[in-house]
Amino acid sequence: MDTLANMLIAIKNAGLVKKTSITIPSSKMKVAILELLKQEGYIKTYHVQDGTKPTVEVVLEYKGGAPRVHDVKRVSKPSKRMYTGVKDISPVKYGHGILVLSTPKGIMTDKQARKEMVGGELLFTIW
Repeated sequence: MDTLANMLIAIKNAGLVKKTSITIPSSKMKVAILELLKQEGYIKTYHVQDGTKPTVEVVLEYKGGAPRVHDVKRVSKPSKRMYTGVKDISPVKYGHGILVLSTPKGIMTDKQARKEMVGGELLFTIW
């Protein structure tokens, strides 16, 4: 089961039905990705709720009544991992989307990875 893909699709589907927030299971990787999506303006905010089963409440971002997340595509899957060097990182949707990578320096976007001159595992694209 791909928990990262489940989180991304839950965010996309919640936006399509105009929900204001969703609750998903929590992990360190998901929180790092949510922080990146918050910085890039794809979500408003998120709140980690501790307990017997830690969860994260994600508040969605809308622009002109339309969800900020139009579509997501998982690149690296559990069955087939995809890695790239810094020279092979290209823009997504002519610069209108972002590519999220897992690098030795942490989770970062394609622009940040090119600036830091580091490659890594291609996680997903979002626009």
